[in-house]
Amino acid sequence: MIQGVIFDMDGVLVDNLAVHMAAFAEFSRRYGYELPRERITALFGRGNDEIIPAILPAEIIERVGMENLSREKEAIYREIYKPVIPVRGLRDFLLSLRHAGIRTSVGSSGPIENVRYVLRECGVEELFDKIVCGDMVTRRKPDPEIFLRAAAELRLDPGRCAVIEDSLSGIEAARRAGCRVVAMATTFKPAYLAERSDNDLIVEDFTQLSPDIVRALSPAE
Repeated sequence: MIQGVIFDMDGVLVDNLAVHMAAFAEFSRRYGYELPRERITALFGRGNDEIIPAILPAEIIERVGMENLSREKEAIYREIYKPVIPVRGLRDFLLSLRHAGIRTSVGSSGPIENVRYVLRECGVEELFDKIVCGDMVTRRKPDPEIFLRAAAELRLDPGRCAVIEDSLSGIEAARRAGCRVVAMATTFKPAYLAERSDNDLIVEDFTQLSPDIVRALSPAE
């Protein structure tokens, strides 16, 4: 039976693709470069260590430093991301999971500052048992490390966990970890997710989920 739910953050807890795109556009402008929307879209889903070299010359990266540039971009993101609006039904779903005794964790590739900011602004920080973020792992999705770590933090076998993800790489990582997978249709349309990803269920927001639905994802014993 499913005993834990692991939530990605970007595109799951919040539908924030447009905010990240705006933050990268402002970040590149500060260094004298205009970044077309289609260029940002093509790069989205990768880590800052891959995106920044694709939008800034090596001279700037060498002079400022990759870590400093990444921190600057994420600071811009938090600065412009107001108000932070959770995906519909998030708090009620988290409360229902807690009432049902189902444990919860964030499993986000983002830095801890972003995760804390989003959880605090959404008013749900106290409803998560654990937080696992990009600062705590060494390999990025589609590697399963982040979900394996989240399951371990919850003290659960990955097969007892369901992951809620919006990205193809995240869905692949969850499946590789041995978890059940709920695809959230924020970044991609349901038809696209149905065709391109290996998921157990597709939803458009949290009002379409309940503890009973999550438990029904359990594989046959």
